[in-house]
Amino acid sequence: MCEKKHIDVVNAEAVQMLRDTVIEPEGLMKRPKRFANSIITSLVFGVRTPDISTPHMHRMFELMEHWSLVMELGSTPPVDFYPFLKWIPERFLGNWLSRANRVKQEMHSLYEDLVADVIKRRHSLGPRDSMLDRVLDQQDAGKLELTKHQLYFLGGIVIEGGSDTTASGLLAFLKAIVCFPEFQKKAQAEIDSVVGEDRTPQWSDFEKLPYAHIDGMFLPKGSAVFFNVWGLHSDEKYIHEPERFTPDRFAGHTRLAPEYATSADYESRDHYNYGVGRRLCPGIHLGERNRWIGMAKLLWAFNFEQDVDSTGNPIPLDMNYKTGYSEGFIVCTNDFPAKVTPRSEKRVETIMREFDQAKCDVFSRYP
Repeated sequence: MCEKKHIDVVNAEAVQMLRDTVIEPEGLMKRPKRFANSIITSLVFGVRTPDISTPHMHRMFELMEHWSLVMELGSTPPVDFYPFLKWIPERFLGNWLSRANRVKQEMHSLYEDLVADVIKRRHSLGPRDSMLDRVLDQQDAGKLELTKHQLYFLGGIVIEGGSDTTASGLLAFLKAIVCFPEFQKKAQAEIDSVVGEDRTPQWSDFEKLPYAHIDGMFLPKGSAVFFNVWGLHSDEKYIHEPERFTPDRFAGHTRLAPEYATSADYESRDHYNYGVGRRLCPGIHLGERNRWIGMAKLLWAFNFEQDVDSTGNPIPLDMNYKTGYSEGFIVCTNDFPAKVTPRSEKRVETIMREFDQAKCDVFSRYP
């Protein structure tokens, strides 16, 4: 499904990310968010996020910020474990219920509006090839009996999971290659040997670019199991110098993430960012393609360097996980300065040509 139906949308949105960066390199921090949000809203609701001022994108990321604050450890009492806490007036517990209800209302309002727009569009223009259109087709045929609430949140939770994760991953990647230019140059050299200047990298190049994707307790029923991703990625028994940015540590891991994630040999996995078991990310196939295409195209198109201050000295970037990244349930790098320059005029011409083609072949499906 990803490679047959979705990959052209991912590729087109990535080309726009390059084009927007050429036009306004100062807006680098905003590009991955638009890129990620537009892919998932196109596939789920049949509507794009054409620019960073699109209302549903602003509402989504604002909602995610508020939701993150509610979900942060300690901000909400553990009422699932200690039900009696529900009877204590919320003013003694940080007004947690009022804050949670505000997030609930924001979610319901945004998801209801998105579904209403799809229904309105279906009446006037007909169905599109989107997830919600297929759900509504089955609903109309009597094959599904979803309540309005179920319909709203069926699409809503998908765009939640597909917007922030890809954007945060790309921004962390950009921050890393600015700080470690030697790895940027190594990846660019490999991409150049395969792709050239006449086209941007495609998913079909994946196998040819290994460096760009580098290869006994009893649990009672009802137990809460916490999956310690940080601990797994910081265990020096398996990972040498875990706090050091070293892409070479993944040499040999050339298969796709779903293959490693479903392997019985858990220690052979390259990373655990997509989760494990039944809680494995259902969007793992799309998420991996989004990130790889986004990273490969950015490396192909631009050089990323540390910006300089008024005296000409490089501005250091804060890579400390305690101070250089946002706090809360959802973690993303704080904004950082970077100098972004196209690698050649030929590449700019290629970007503009592919963007014009994307407008005709892909974006025209979402008027």
